[in-house]
Amino acid sequence: MKRFILTFAILFGLIMALICQGPSADAAKASKSKKGGMNEKQISEINTSVNNLTKKIYTRELFSPKDSEDLINAKLTLDSQMDNDANPAFAPIYYRLANVYKMRGMKPDAIDCYQTILENFSDTAYAPKARKELKDMGIEVKESTDVGDELDF
Repeated sequence: MKRFILTFAILFGLIMALICQGPSADAAKASKSKKGGMNEKQISEINTSVNNLTKKIYTRELFSPKDSEDLINAKLTLDSQMDNDANPAFAPIYYRLANVYKMRGMKPDAIDCYQTILENFSDTAYAPKARKELKDMGIEVKESTDVGDELDF
């Protein structure tokens, strides 16, 4: 019974923290008016959200519907920002997202995140880790070659 109460209290605290961290109307206007990439605050908010989801995975807590929504929103936001700017700050977030997807049994989504790292952040420390994870999942990973060699005109 104590464990249930403690788990409920922690879950309630996390949900309240996520609700309180919601962007203000001014922040939403600033992000809409700014063309291009995300600002540091937005990246930090996504990073915090993914960190909380990662903690839940490792502590074997159940995901609430809000957690599932946060997981989806984090990936959609990052994917849409990749069209504007492949910010290297996204690499660790994609890596943790991939790990969450993998541990939840969502293999195609995990593969997508790991491949995004290899394609867009090959010069970061997360590329070798992503390559190893893909190989461990049985995915054949081609070694990167010169871009000119890959394209056929």
